Amino acid sequence: MIEIRELTTKDEMLDRYTVLLEVYPSLTMEEYTTELDEMLPHNYGQVAVFEDNECIGLTGYWIGSKLWCGKYMELDNVVICEKHRGKGIGEILFKYMDQKAKELKVTMLALDSYSDNFKAHKFFYGQNFVPRGFHFINILDKKRVR
Repeated sequence: MIEIRELTTKDEMLDRYTVLLEVYPSLTMEEYTTELDEMLPHNYGQVAVFEDNECIGLTGYWIGSKLWCGKYMELDNVVICEKHRGKGIGEILFKYMDQKAKELKVTMLALDSYSDNFKAHKFFYGQNFVPRGFHFINILDKKRVR
């Protein structure tokens, strides 16, 4: 049985650390703990998908506000465990996040994706996401980027 759960505590998020390793294999538990300490006070949350009590996917999200769109929700680090991809888990997670965004009365949902992640792009288009512009970056410390 598939179940969606909001992870509301740092410990719940830390318990799902191994799921993030599918995207960031070099991420250490110490780094993750430190990052959560920085992120949680700034409107960061996580939602996870479980099958028979095993976490098979998750997304982080931010609630923010920008001049051009007002209140928005940004999905961050959407991960579906590799052995569960292609089973509709991402669609279930995105449907849940869409409903959550509507309940929070946000103007839009947003996400970033690496420019060469073509499979994800195809999926995002299917979830009504479209590219609106470029996300420009200036990396100041290359050793800290995963």
